[in-house]
This record gives sequence, C-alpha cells and structure tokens, in this order.
Amino acid sequence: MPAKVTSIDVARRAGVSQSAVSRVFTPGASASAKTAAKVRRAAEELGYRPNVLARSLITGRSRIIGLVVAYLDNQFYPVALQQLSRALQAEGYHVMVFLASNAEEDTDAVVAQMLDYQVDGIVAASVALGSHLAERARAAGIPLVMFNRSGGGAGVSTVTSDNRAGGVAVADFLMAHAPDRIGYIAGWDGASTQRDREAGFRAGLAQAGRTIDARGAGDFDLASATAAARQMFDTDAPPDALFVANDHMAFAVMDELRAHMAIRIPDDVIVVGYDDVPAAAWGAYDLTTVRQRAERMVDETVTLLMERIGGGSAAPQ
Repeated sequence: MPAKVTSIDVARRAGVSQSAVSRVFTPGASASAKTAAKVRRAAEELGYRPNVLARSLITGRSRIIGLVVAYLDNQFYPVALQQLSRALQAEGYHVMVFLASNAEEDTDAVVAQMLDYQVDGIVAASVALGSHLAERARAAGIPLVMFNRSGGGAGVSTVTSDNRAGGVAVADFLMAHAPDRIGYIAGWDGASTQRDREAGFRAGLAQAGRTIDARGAGDFDLASATAAARQMFDTDAPPDALFVANDHMAFAVMDELRAHMAIRIPDDVIVVGYDDVPAAAWGAYDLTTVRQRAERMVDETVTLLMERIGGGSAAPQ
C-alpha cells in the first residue's frame, strides 16, 4: 500500500510552508491567489485530500449534522431529506443519517451515538424523542431541531406544518360533499403529526355537527393501513368519505379498495391524504391531499440550526 500523502508533501512540492497549505484548504482562511494555485496544483499531482476529521479536532467543528429518522419508506421523507442535505451542503455542512425505531429507548441510544460523533447539530425527523435526551444535547451545546414532529420537552425547537389546521381543512372539504358515513385511518398515535391531524379533523367535523363513524389504526405502515381499510369497508355500511393520515398509507388503501374490494374512487368513496408527495399526482392515484411545504420546513430547520451553531439565541421556536 502506498504511503499516505500529507500536507508536508504538498508543501514541499509547492515550495511553500505547511501552514500555507493549511490556509488554502481551510474555508475562510486567507491565502494569495498565487499560493493557492501552487498548492492546489501540487495537491492534485500528489493525490492529496485534506483530513476533514483531523481539522475538526483543531477547530472544534465537525461540519456534520446528525439526522435521525425512523423510516424512509414514506415518500415525504426522501424528498424532504434530499432538500435538507442540499441546503446544509450550501452552508458547508454534511449530513450523517442514523436510523432508529419509534421506541424511545432506541432513539435515545441513536442520539447518544450522534453526540459521540461530535456532530455540530441534530435534526430528529419522524421519531419520538425523550426529554432527557434533548436535555443532554442542550448540555453538550449541540443544537437540536425536531422536523415534522413536536416533542422533546418545552426547550426544543420544532418545525412542522400546521397539522391541526390541515385536519380542519380536510373536514371542511369532505363536508362540502355531504357524506353519509365518515372514516378515518390514523397514523401512529405516538406521533404529534397524527394526534394533531386527527384533532383538527374531529374539530372540523364537530363544527358541522358530525363525527368520525369508523376509525382504523394504520400506524403510518402499509400493511397496517391495508388491514384497517379491509376491516372498515368489509361491512354493510362502509364510509363514503375517508381521510387517511398520510399519502403513504392512502396509496395502500386505494390499492386495496380498488383491486381487491371492487370499490370505486371517488364514485363509491372519496379518499383524502396528507403530504402531497409526488406520487399523489400520478394518474394511477390522482389523490386529493393536503400539501406540506417541505421546502419551507427545510428552510426553517436550517435557519434554526445555523443561528444556534453560530451562537445565536437558544430560545426554542
């Protein structure tokens, strides 16, 4: 195995000091254009790349944001996380992804690992977060933002859509069609997004003097949502209006109703989802849904992180 090329080798090739090489590869450091050109030419000839991890030991900044997610099969998250990664890269940061279940102890262990990696910030998406872990991150001086979830105690910043208002909007939409029976397939009850969407939906129905006639637990899971739909519609009086707590589950519900139960959408039942993921516009689904503005949520998340990493106000938002 060939010996690893070091900054000393580059300095010798370029005819400059080692500190000059360091300045050229340190963002924000000053180096003349002539020196920078010589150093970069020498580095390219030798195949040298600066050791980012070693630099972090000196600067105290890893330039890494830890991202913990419970699942990526919901189409909302790959889109949002791609936008988040690009936005953070534009700020000079990179994303390290950790997967965790929704069990609090599992999430706690993963966040503890993030702290061990000396990340500069943490984004917790689609997971429950214990208040003591939020306190540990705060004690370590590491900014933490909840994305598409609220929780983690009163001292944690959160970025979500107004899920309650979204639920009310779905109720208003369905009431305009005067349904006979109303169904709801819920997400995971441990998620603030599920609780808020259902609370808004129930409040909107109550304003019209109505309530949910049939409720199933989909848990944000395809198989569970399919089973809930099968049970809900295999009756003598199935719903003719249905709110499904996210698009991911709504697709599975629509497939089950049309392919296996010969139920027509929207002729026999109106189906509404939540998120407005790209597949909602596909001709196979053409799903009525509530749009979450992922790009706005990403922008707010990055703004909060950068403010806190830069020493700004720690007041939660």
